[in-house]
Amino acid sequence: MRAQRDEMTRSEQAAVSPTEVVARYEEVRGRIADAAKRSGRSAEDVLLVAVTKYAEPEAILALIEHGHRDFGEGRVQQLTQRASMSGEWEERAGVLAQTSQARGGLPTEAARLRWHMIGHIQRNKAKKVAEFCRLVHSVDNFRVAEELQQALVKTDRTLDVLLQVDCSGEETKYGCPMPAVIAMAEQIETMYSIRLRGLMTMAPHTEDPEDARPVFRRCRELFEEMRTLGVAGDRFNILSMGMTHDYEVAISEGASVVRVGSAIFGDPPARDEDEDED
Repeated sequence: MRAQRDEMTRSEQAAVSPTEVVARYEEVRGRIADAAKRSGRSAEDVLLVAVTKYAEPEAILALIEHGHRDFGEGRVQQLTQRASMSGEWEERAGVLAQTSQARGGLPTEAARLRWHMIGHIQRNKAKKVAEFCRLVHSVDNFRVAEELQQALVKTDRTLDVLLQVDCSGEETKYGCPMPAVIAMAEQIETMYSIRLRGLMTMAPHTEDPEDARPVFRRCRELFEEMRTLGVAGDRFNILSMGMTHDYEVAISEGASVVRVGSAIFGDPPARDEDEDED
């Protein structure tokens, strides 16, 4: 019976055509704009990272052709495969290399695709993450930061990172405990190839998105405290909170980056107990 349900879910996901993906994407963009307006901001203040964990290549290409540039992955192997294909996708989409203003406080060079690592990083895979990512959302301990630094030490590159914070206290969630965040941020600031840009958190998945509000609020208050203290200076300006089921609540609590997958690409083929996005 479960196999039949899983097969049905896979069929339903396959039915999400590239045209429908673009329509779903525009719906999400509209909801982001509305949520931002309600919180006294504009849509340009919130960056949408389209999470491609279960997306078909044709769906990703459809969004690239539509003009979207920021994509996220939760698993390193899939990240490297899809980021490696970026050149081909950009060429097929007719993307010209040019510099323009990027949304959400991220670096410019908006014509190029930007890949975000949003999932847990094993230390032995840090080199691949450093090679392919523009922004790492999930630095949750100092050893991971050290591995990323080591991967960059022989290059002239820098890597933007966010410190993942455990604001819910769930044992199943990765993240730096809140009392240790400022000390860890100060340690990361001693690294010359790593640029700390802000914080990321994940709320527990519940039926009611409002249940996530206290988690997002705690992260935003910590973020504001760190900005007041001058941690990482003016570049400390990214707050990554909110996924498919709760991104509107996250925006109302101050998120500047949201990570949305299934609302754009369709439901995953089967529920994953270790979901990185939903």
